[in-house]
Amino acid sequence: MRKLKIERPEEQQRFESFLRSRQLKLTGERLELVEEVFGQAHHFDADQLHMALKQKGKGISRATVYRTLDLLVQCGLVRKSSFGDQHAHYEAVRSNEHHDHLICLNCDAIIEFFRPDLEALQEQICQEFTFKPMHHSHQIFGLCKACQSKATDDTVLAHRLSQLST
Repeated sequence: MRKLKIERPEEQQRFESFLRSRQLKLTGERLELVEEVFGQAHHFDADQLHMALKQKGKGISRATVYRTLDLLVQCGLVRKSSFGDQHAHYEAVRSNEHHDHLICLNCDAIIEFFRPDLEALQEQICQEFTFKPMHHSHQIFGLCKACQSKATDDTVLAHRLSQLST
């Protein structure tokens, strides 16, 4: 198998092992896709990833992008999130880095944050209820600083809020 050009060898090994365990091949297209995923600095959707690959002259089909993203999510190398819109957002998982999100309902800005005190409180609550946490996702929807000073359409905001899954 060819070697991935991603930041850490453990990621390469993890993806190769994951594919092997499912009797799947590590193709050149999958390698290029993984390299592009780990080259992304921010959240992206599948179409943005497909377009980035296309602009680099890579002839990877949209179906391959979606299938490989699903494999990377299952493998734990990519995190899939929903930010209240109609499509999934992805981001490469780097080490055990964790963060939460503030999502602007007006301009769709995604602000990442990490608060040790919030993490500690979540751990305390789990201990209090003898609950073993496996995963959590903290998202706060509202208006970013820039959008708070702009005129916003309350009916559009109300519609966006009503579309959030609870």
